[in-house]
Amino acid sequence: MSSNIMFIPLLFAIGLSIWAQFKVKGTFNKYAKVHNMYGLTGHDAARRMLDANGLYDVPIEPVRGSLTDHYDPTKRVVRLSEPVYYENSVSAVAVACHEVGHAIQHKESYSMLVLRHKMFPIVNLTSQVSPFLILAGFLFGSLNLLGVGIVFFSLAVLFQLVTLPVEFDASNRARRGMLSMGLVSQNDERGVGKVLNAAALTYVAAALISLFELLRFIMMFFQSRE
Repeated sequence: MSSNIMFIPLLFAIGLSIWAQFKVKGTFNKYAKVHNMYGLTGHDAARRMLDANGLYDVPIEPVRGSLTDHYDPTKRVVRLSEPVYYENSVSAVAVACHEVGHAIQHKESYSMLVLRHKMFPIVNLTSQVSPFLILAGFLFGSLNLLGVGIVFFSLAVLFQLVTLPVEFDASNRARRGMLSMGLVSQNDERGVGKVLNAAALTYVAAALISLFELLRFIMMFFQSRE
């Protein structure tokens, strides 16, 4: 199979990624206009779920921007974008509780999260170096540079694949927790699911792009040896 053929699935993955970005923003904005039945803000929902899991010492901080929400494992803090932190929408509680899901994973030493944290320092370095090695390998016709670049790039792909179960598990924890604790109604749960599923799709699309790109580089490497 020619490496050029890999452009077809790669283009599909890129198209999926673009669509996923619009999907997550559109879904978030749609349910950001829908107040949850119990009037809880993202902060309220996150605080209740944290406390219910014994994470009283984990603070919640507002951050600027939209969809900038994240859990910082190094400082053990949940950071929520201002629209999520202050608003009482379905989107706000969904996103807030998803980030709490990561905090719970951290507390329980969820295996895939632990692996992801261990990989991060290495991948953070190799992902910055790999594009230059691959480019230099092609420019100078060096299979050694190209091979090392591909190995480094494969670590970044593996990191993204490990991220998938971490994100899906956090969303599952969020949905179960919200329902069992009564943070959302049955009517709200449908919107919560759509928000979380749309966000997860972006991770899937990003992983597919990297995976197809890696396969293309590998095929080009072996073609260069012929």
